[in-house]
Amino acid sequence: MTRTTTGPGTAGAVYFSLLGPLSAVIDGRPLPLGPRKQRLVLATLLSRPNTPVPVDVLTDVVWPEGPPRTARKNLQVYVSAARALFGAVDGDDRDRVVHDCGGYRLRVAEGELDTLRFRTLARAGRTAGERGDLRTAARLLREALDLWGERPPLHDLRDSARVAEEAERLEARCLTVYEDWAEAEIETGRAGVALDGLRDLVERHPFRERLRAAWMNSLHQTGRQAEALAVYDDYRQLLARELGLEPSPAMAALYRVMLGEGRTNRPVTPRNAACGVSLPAGSRHFTGRDDELARVLDVSGDPEGAVLIVSGPAGVGKSALAVRAAHLLADRFPDGRVHVRARQEDGTARSRNDMLDELGRLCDVGGPGRPDPAQAENTWQDWLSRHRALIVLDDVADETSVRGLLPRSGRCSVVLTARGQLAGLEAAHREALAVPEDGEALELLATLIGEDRLRTDPPAALRIVRACGALPLAVAVSGMRLAVLRHLPLAEYADRLDDPTAALDELVAGDVSVRSRLAAGWRDLSARDRGVLARLAGLGRDGGFTLERAMTALERDERGTIRAVEALIDSGAVTSPTGEVTAHAALYEVPRLLCLYARESAGAERDTGAPGTVRGPARPLGSGASLVLSRG
Repeated sequence: MTRTTTGPGTAGAVYFSLLGPLSAVIDGRPLPLGPRKQRLVLATLLSRPNTPVPVDVLTDVVWPEGPPRTARKNLQVYVSAARALFGAVDGDDRDRVVHDCGGYRLRVAEGELDTLRFRTLARAGRTAGERGDLRTAARLLREALDLWGERPPLHDLRDSARVAEEAERLEARCLTVYEDWAEAEIETGRAGVALDGLRDLVERHPFRERLRAAWMNSLHQTGRQAEALAVYDDYRQLLARELGLEPSPAMAALYRVMLGEGRTNRPVTPRNAACGVSLPAGSRHFTGRDDELARVLDVSGDPEGAVLIVSGPAGVGKSALAVRAAHLLADRFPDGRVHVRARQEDGTARSRNDMLDELGRLCDVGGPGRPDPAQAENTWQDWLSRHRALIVLDDVADETSVRGLLPRSGRCSVVLTARGQLAGLEAAHREALAVPEDGEALELLATLIGEDRLRTDPPAALRIVRACGALPLAVAVSGMRLAVLRHLPLAEYADRLDDPTAALDELVAGDVSVRSRLAAGWRDLSARDRGVLARLAGLGRDGGFTLERAMTALERDERGTIRAVEALIDSGAVTSPTGEVTAHAALYEVPRLLCLYARESAGAERDTGAPGTVRGPARPLGSGASLVLSRG
């Protein structure tokens, strides 16, 4: 897949390269790009050419462990050095790096950056293929692939997590273009040209179905039918052994064609894939959730496409489940799988247009420049209607932010994760995650601290899990903390978590904090709902409550109490029964840790007189709050 880099060759022109080590040349002469932190800034700006890059993003790239007090000033120094570099190239009549929208934007033309040239050639190749000009398509796609260097993109800066993510996206896009090129060559009867590199790529990406199908087609077209059938059989066994899945209907159809003798020049799999793979790494400590995972795989892997909402309290494992499923569904979505967070780093909701811009960039949708929102949405919907891709929209705040992003037609699937129910989204499947049973929570704890240590004091381990309310995030943080504090007895840590005044202080591991995750959910609630939740959180001493006691606590009548509780169910702060049951017989629960946080925050708001202050007498707090609406 790698070839010798080719530059534009225009005299006096600067040429930047990301498809290999970060580099810049002018008239064949390399330009010095400065020290590592300055190169990180330049690489980040070049990875988003002609687009404002927020200062916070640049700061996180340069100082991932936390910025110094002088970070903003240092960043200005790196940007000034870049300006000076370009000033020496362009003269004084062109400002390459401009301050724009709270960040910096690097102006660069297509002929000056290999990734822009790669994208243009790939898009032109796909367009030629869609209109049936396969020879032109193969030539243009080959030109795009020839831009790649002998070494991976940005390999000299991959110790930066954000740069590594960008490099992986580039590699995924290159892989998709290689598939496009191979299929175009096969359809023009030049299977032998494509055959050489396919075997190596399949070995490196064994679950990539388009690659394997192209390899099968190449072997079959060159008269090596037995080898082509063996490739399918190996793939079928791999899927069954590793994932418990069968090959897709398209792959099975290709196999049947080959069994019927004769040759076929047309690949059965789609040729116009565009976005590759852009997923976070799956957690190595993912445990349990077998039934839930099976349902998510079944719904989101539907050949006709689907929209699935995975909801549940903060920290219950929604994102981990969605990402796990997306990794396992590689064979079902030949046009790519992408993950987009629906919130900013501070927990505030991203706008729909902001997410649409990111989706367009990841999936190579639309042309240069930023179209108006309506045009961008129509272009995105057109792309969805013509492709088979899986989109994960993670931590969605509300329905408004994702309307227009969900497919109206076609075979794409979208998985949304959200604390609330997103009840306003119709025609969606739903999977509500509850906290796991004690056994699954103990299994998660064991993966982090080791089975041997857990067996030293099983009762204390169970106390830890129950003090966490079996919430996966809290159990994971406990495990991470205990993995560092090897000297700390499990029983002593369980005692700390049992103390309601200290539990949230103990549930911190590095930059991972249960309190901060709960705080995000608390801020999402209205002042009225925060008041209701705080009062219910104070009713947890004896574990169960009648409707009459809840009515007394909230100072409302029966109907008002039920409505208040159901509003919290819709927001994800209260879990509801899994089966059908009348309100008078229902059991609702507020997780223990949310109870602790609600009481803590309500007390702080009461002291400061902030909105949402809870009036009335303070009530004792037990290990959790569960509301039983009596049978009457």
